[in-house]
Amino acid sequence: MARKQDSTGGTTPQKGEAERAMTGVGGVRSSLEAVPDLWSGEPTEEPRDATCSAEVKSREGRGDGPRGLPAPDKVRQLQITLYRKAKSKPEYRFWSLYGEVQRADVLATAWRRVKANAGAPGVDGVTIEELAADAQAEAVWLTALREELHRKTYRPAPVRRVKIPKASGGYRGLGIPTVKDRVVQMAMYLVLMPIFEADFHPRSYGFRPGCSAHQAVGEIREALRMGKTEVVDCDLAQYFDTIPHRKLMRQVARRVSDGMILKLIKAWLRAPILEEEEGGGRRMKANPCGTPQGGVISPLLANIYLHPLDEGVNDQCRQKPRMIRYADDLVILCRPGEGRGLKERLSRWLQARGLSLNEKKTRVLQSRESGFEFLGFNFRWQQSKKGVFYVHTEPTPAAEQALRDRVRELTLRSTTWRAPQEVVREINQVTRGWGNYFALNHHQRSFRQMNHFIAHRMRQWLWRKHGNPSGKFERWPDGMLFTSTGLHPLPTTWI
Repeated sequence: MARKQDSTGGTTPQKGEAERAMTGVGGVRSSLEAVPDLWSGEPTEEPRDATCSAEVKSREGRGDGPRGLPAPDKVRQLQITLYRKAKSKPEYRFWSLYGEVQRADVLATAWRRVKANAGAPGVDGVTIEELAADAQAEAVWLTALREELHRKTYRPAPVRRVKIPKASGGYRGLGIPTVKDRVVQMAMYLVLMPIFEADFHPRSYGFRPGCSAHQAVGEIREALRMGKTEVVDCDLAQYFDTIPHRKLMRQVARRVSDGMILKLIKAWLRAPILEEEEGGGRRMKANPCGTPQGGVISPLLANIYLHPLDEGVNDQCRQKPRMIRYADDLVILCRPGEGRGLKERLSRWLQARGLSLNEKKTRVLQSRESGFEFLGFNFRWQQSKKGVFYVHTEPTPAAEQALRDRVRELTLRSTTWRAPQEVVREINQVTRGWGNYFALNHHQRSFRQMNHFIAHRMRQWLWRKHGNPSGKFERWPDGMLFTSTGLHPLPTTWI
């Protein structure tokens, strides 16, 4: 008698491998690595406020939902099963996943995450607030969406693209799918993420559960202390906009053979772009390559396409360099004299895959002679008072300037009509986010300067609001501003 096959490709607890994977969920196992918390969301490695966008740009394409939402048991069970199956069989191709994407609990979970993540409407103008205003209408909308997926009549809408300013000048295109597309992409992400998470390299830190920019910074500091002091500071030229669709789909198909899953991903990639022009007009254009930043599924696809690079540099180079990557930001640390050759090999690898380096921003440097910047942090060798050299890490000048600009914006003369409590609350939102991200290693000097600046701006604002009275420093000293007004001080001690 022929053995009965698992029709879900290992996603339901039936016979064989899937049944063994489901046994004792949450228990200690020796045959498989510990399952990561796939529902922890991304750690708070970046401030929620736009203050850090000048240096840490990768949240623009996040689309991966809020952090810390509780995990529905059945959805988490599904993710654990998928992860264990993928981890135990690196060559396995999942061939029946579409049924999981259209599950009622998966779609409901996807909607909760999209709703909590908020965001602007797509080309249809439908907002999250409109859909969430009526619980009954919300349930009807989700049921109709599930029916579309079941009948296979769902079609992605065009992506609305807006331009946002870059810290280095110019603009970056941000693609905004419709709310419906974001929910379906989130459902797809919930199913595919644990499969590819089992494969991803441990030195890839961007848009992965349980990974953070702080971990990437710690990895860089460790590599520098180990003697890998030559740095290839890389910048990929318009990475998200230039990923070749066909080659990306091949990468996805290495793990997924479900035709409907691949068809949906291809449809999202090829969805037309509706660009908003400066004069207020709009124009529709095709999307021959790239995955729009702003889409829920885009960060996962971007990590999938660069996964072979993570393995190639970290595991297959005889020089044993370390490449630390956060989405499309990456640095390679190696022994002195090896950087130029690694840069040339990297350039050839990227060109063979339809990508390229930004030669103006990519450089090879000796970290002991000049510092470098990564993820908003500045790394440089510095001598301590005891004469010992160490890797000094602090916020970059651009990151500090971004905070100053945001605080200035909130304390302009034109805002003195507002209540002080409102202004303090908004400033605290900015400084807490900025401080949580940059409170790492040697932040004390920078934070002291920022506290002095924030107090100065708040004192000037109060002075103007109250008619420019005399003795403003005696009336509003720094200590009083950080106590009685509720202004949040950045920590200036080790935390």
